[in-house]
Amino acid sequence: MRAVLQRVRSASVSVSGRVTGEIGPGLLVLVGFGGGDEPGMVGGPVWNRFIQKLLGLRLFPDAGGPINSGLSDHGGGILVVSQFTLYADVRKGRRPSFSRAVPPEAAKAMYEAFVADLRRQWPEVAEGEFGADMDVSLVNWGPVTIWLDSDEL
Repeated sequence: MRAVLQRVRSASVSVSGRVTGEIGPGLLVLVGFGGGDEPGMVGGPVWNRFIQKLLGLRLFPDAGGPINSGLSDHGGGILVVSQFTLYADVRKGRRPSFSRAVPPEAAKAMYEAFVADLRRQWPEVAEGEFGADMDVSLVNWGPVTIWLDSDEL
């Protein structure tokens, strides 16, 4: 499981001109599933550690500095967008291979479980539409962009 976290002043996602999710200040989370990820990991130790790391990272400003406060202290929303391209393999040729990404059916189940788990733990979670051609707009704050990989936790 991989995620790119971007601290944002605002972010939204639209599908065919219809806004499916939007937040003010908070985190835009681009999340993808691949490698050894499987639906059986949902709710397991790595899964839970990943979510707790995402929720607990100190990426917001306070009196102690520009990156010193967590989402729980600062407040804000989370906008989750599925992003299988985080598992792109570009080692050969010019066309990325996505063979390391989890197949769409399993990835959708994991994405939905991920969003549901975040919603159980955080009051403001918005999302894109899995598998859709989405337009993502954001005002990156900082910029602050962090990479999370479950293999590294």
